[in-house]
Amino acid sequence: MNLLALDTSTEVFAIAVQRGGEVLRHEAPGGAQASAALIPAIQRLLAQAGLTLPELDAIVFGRGPGSFTGLRTACSVTQGLAFGAKVPVLPVDTLLAVAEDARSRVGVTRVVALLDARMDQVYAAAYEWNGTGWQRHGEIALDAPQHVAVPPGWAMAGNAFAAYGSRLPAGQRVDALPTATALLRLAPALLAAGQAVPAGGALPLYIRDKVAQTTAERAAARATPSP
Repeated sequence: MNLLALDTSTEVFAIAVQRGGEVLRHEAPGGAQASAALIPAIQRLLAQAGLTLPELDAIVFGRGPGSFTGLRTACSVTQGLAFGAKVPVLPVDTLLAVAEDARSRVGVTRVVALLDARMDQVYAAAYEWNGTGWQRHGEIALDAPQHVAVPPGWAMAGNAFAAYGSRLPAGQRVDALPTATALLRLAPALLAAGQAVPAGGALPLYIRDKVAQTTAERAAARATPSP
């Protein structure tokens, strides 16, 4: 398959192009730089692969949860490219991609995927690999680090350890991100399951509705000791 994958939900923006069995990838600092750098980087990678946008079978993107700005960037770029090229899009949960990145790195098959949600919280979801695909247990949660539930014998994976390591449960920890190459590995099964949608379906998954605290809320948070 010919696929373009991209994720801008974290502090790293990642893109990858698959042409048949060949994969080319590019990663760079995310945040404010992503919106300006993403499209030129995609164009360069497609040129290196010898592909044009209409030759793609789908554009795969991390839909969230994650940075509000990053998710809007990914969705708007995906929509624009897909509308112009008349190709479908494949939304993928970023925490699922974190679990897949951890499996690729160290072989873990039962993972609580975590992403730093800022504001003293993490996004979390539990995934189990059944040999051919991932099954999520429960819903995606937004919670304080010390409230994350990790079943015995399960690993934690993500980018939340530097900020919240002392407050997270004990256990195996794997640094992982929703990389574009993880999205590519997930794509065939998701496409086969009929999860591709038209370009207009490139929409973000928001778990948090509020991205800023009032002055009073920030003062109350500072005054409350961490458990």
